[in-house]
Amino acid sequence: MTYQTMAQIFMGLAQVGAWGCFDEFNRISIEVLSVVSTQYKTILDAIRAGAKSFLFMEEDIRLVRTVGAFITMNPGYAGRTELPENLKALFRSVAMIVPDLRFICENMLMSEGFIIARPLAHKFVTLYSLCRELLSKQMHYDWGLRAVKSLLRQAGSLKRQEPEADENVVLCRALRDFNVPKITTQDMPIFLRLIQDWTYSLASTPSRSRTSSSRRSARTSSGNASCRLTPASSRRCRDCWTSCTSGTAASSSAPLAAVRPSAGCR
Repeated sequence: MTYQTMAQIFMGLAQVGAWGCFDEFNRISIEVLSVVSTQYKTILDAIRAGAKSFLFMEEDIRLVRTVGAFITMNPGYAGRTELPENLKALFRSVAMIVPDLRFICENMLMSEGFIIARPLAHKFVTLYSLCRELLSKQMHYDWGLRAVKSLLRQAGSLKRQEPEADENVVLCRALRDFNVPKITTQDMPIFLRLIQDWTYSLASTPSRSRTSSSRRSARTSSGNASCRLTPASSRRCRDCWTSCTSGTAASSSAPLAAVRPSAGCR
């Protein structure tokens, strides 16, 4: 975008009285922005003077007073420039707030077919917040809304390919596949550890069927040993079942069978 291109746009807007919205305005180089401020100020001065026509870029052009310009920008992103003060003074700023990413993720996950969208959205936003805080600052890292929408669309594609798969695993796989190619070597161990923490929390949460199975096994073992199964004993057996099935002893075919209560148990 050059100042000649901007001049042609302003000339067209001024002669028809249209409004123009310039998206990502601070992508324009600072040299061009300095000239643009002079161009737009000429139009505003002519409007204040109530002129029917005015001199713009050495051309006498018609002026329709309804002409206006609006700009949007994302400060802080890579490749953006700070607006000159004389250009800022020509526009009225409008403050914006950061949207609640959790609600956006929840609705996107539901639209992609996920059933447990709310807890998944909470985990997802927490993980991305940790990535933003713990990983290094790189020009190509993007933990914003654009990246979130692209990742959730990929997760929806995986969900449609395997509709019966665990939704936690589907989203975790999408997180890994989408982000691993852009993570630097130094940040890779941290990112993989965050993913592993998610998968570990899944493995350490016993399902209802596994818990029922552990209770049945505990009752059978205590009955064979002529013991009474108290709530405390049941809780210890359940903890043992969880550690065996999610830890290194997961290969054991009957983890509770080897953990029989002693003859004097209560």
